[in-house]
Amino acid sequence: MFLNSPLRLGALELPGRLFTAPMAGVTDRPFRMLCKRLGAAYAVSEMVTSKRELWNTLKTSRRADHAGESAPIAVQIAGVDPHEMALAARYNIDRGAQIIDINMGCPAKKVCNVWAGSALMQNEPLALRIVDAVVAACAPLNVPVTLKMRTGWCQAERNALRLAQAAESAGVAMLTVHGRTREQGYKGQAEYDTIAAVKAALRIPVVANGDIDSPAKAAAVLRHTGADALMIGRAAQGRPWIFAEIAHELTTGEPLPPPTVEQVRHWLLEHLLDHYGLYGDYIGVRTARKHIGWALAGVEGGRAFMHTLNAIESCEEQLTQLSEWLQAYAQRHTHWPTLAAAAACAAHERAQRTGSANDEHLQLSA
Repeated sequence: MFLNSPLRLGALELPGRLFTAPMAGVTDRPFRMLCKRLGAAYAVSEMVTSKRELWNTLKTSRRADHAGESAPIAVQIAGVDPHEMALAARYNIDRGAQIIDINMGCPAKKVCNVWAGSALMQNEPLALRIVDAVVAACAPLNVPVTLKMRTGWCQAERNALRLAQAAESAGVAMLTVHGRTREQGYKGQAEYDTIAAVKAALRIPVVANGDIDSPAKAAAVLRHTGADALMIGRAAQGRPWIFAEIAHELTTGEPLPPPTVEQVRHWLLEHLLDHYGLYGDYIGVRTARKHIGWALAGVEGGRAFMHTLNAIESCEEQLTQLSEWLQAYAQRHTHWPTLAAAAACAAHERAQRTGSANDEHLQLSA
């Protein structure tokens, strides 16, 4: 399957065609390294601001940390001023970035309210001035520029095709399209007709993104869009081996057996140690909770265990408690639950919670 074949991006060669999407508060260096280890050929950083006065803040310095990360190193920058975006590109290249990605896809209000992210799709002249400035800053250093966008701002304004063609003419080396408008956020279902139209019109690689959560869905999106690569975001949270699952099934025609509990335990604990190393004790123990929660979602007993784990305020204790819980789980189950089994377990837990809430309501009413 071509997903395992390399993809040329300027002077660089990506080793495969399954990518980790940039996600604010998620795709930090430890998470990117974990995804790459488990099958992602390429992972883009969470967005780094173009505001120069914020570059020396702890938050930005963490986002620009690539220590020990395997190539290619891709950094996404966000902003609204072409000159500032060009400076941000050079700043991040000086700190190890080999690819610069322009954010025109983030739907978050705090980003769009300052006309960055997907809000730029409402102002095509400004969006293209930013592309021109960033490409001009990166070209002398032989650093390719990529662009991530949505299908448009709203249902009535789907301008991805027009903007994509202009970006290609301006020198963008690869384009990713999330199959939703900014208005949708992450609600509803992604559509792939727009991505297919962009792919048919462009010569540069086009990447499909949105709702790709299984090998079957990956195959369907590839058939529908003809995309050169796939980018996966939320489905990798808690299941970073989804990249290996997709590559294996689309290559062999056979599903990849789920990882063993011991494998997941090893991956998760190693990830947490790296996470603590980046964030320190106070922030690390708190930000690790979401990663653990994603991993245990739909796992028998996982929800109840998270109530205990969320009260722990020591990295060492958090790691010990999780390790012991996973060891106990491994004595009952050899393999990690499949996606279907996890979904069934989660549905059962939701039904139980709803039933308990109804019972309590009836008792109060009586």
